[in-house]
Amino acid sequence: MDENSSKAPTVEMIEAELKKEQHKNKYHKALRSTVYALIVVAAVTVIIAVLVFPVLQITGTSMTDTLQSGDIVIALNSRSYKAGDVVAFYYNNEVLVKRVIACAGDWVDIDVDGNVTVNGEAIYEPYISEKSLGYCDITLPYQVPDGRNFMMGDHRETSMDSRNSAIGCISDDLVVGKIFFCVWPFADFGVVK
Repeated sequence: MDENSSKAPTVEMIEAELKKEQHKNKYHKALRSTVYALIVVAAVTVIIAVLVFPVLQITGTSMTDTLQSGDIVIALNSRSYKAGDVVAFYYNNEVLVKRVIACAGDWVDIDVDGNVTVNGEAIYEPYISEKSLGYCDITLPYQVPDGRNFMMGDHRETSMDSRNSAIGCISDDLVVGKIFFCVWPFADFGVVK
């Protein structure tokens, strides 16, 4: 037997090496496919989270007892909302969260005890724990301008909102969306009312 024939691979060795290479190729192909799928899913998730369902974290106390500072909520990017809805909107490079009290053309009046009327009718506000006029420097009754909404926080005594002329009524195009679901903390998990 010469030296070269003893080093020559057998058919079984060649088949084993071929199977090993095929397995390696399948593994790399599956890994590439998985990575590409994860990238696509992540990109779609980011687009949906930014454009359709923005995720926001609440800061401050203007919406207590409905929402607490640190709550994480999901908004629905929509231009259809009504009085009573909780919405997020842009104000001075920040996102604020308040409740829609009145829409364009409505007349808002608030008495010294904090009772709110819209178009002469008292509104039902089960979401507030204490009524207060708060800081109000607008002339009441007040008519909401076209294309704008009158917003107030649920914690009326401390909330800076449409009662303050510095903030005023919020333009429709500044609204991020309607807050509809709280995802954190788990104790408050559910629909925002």
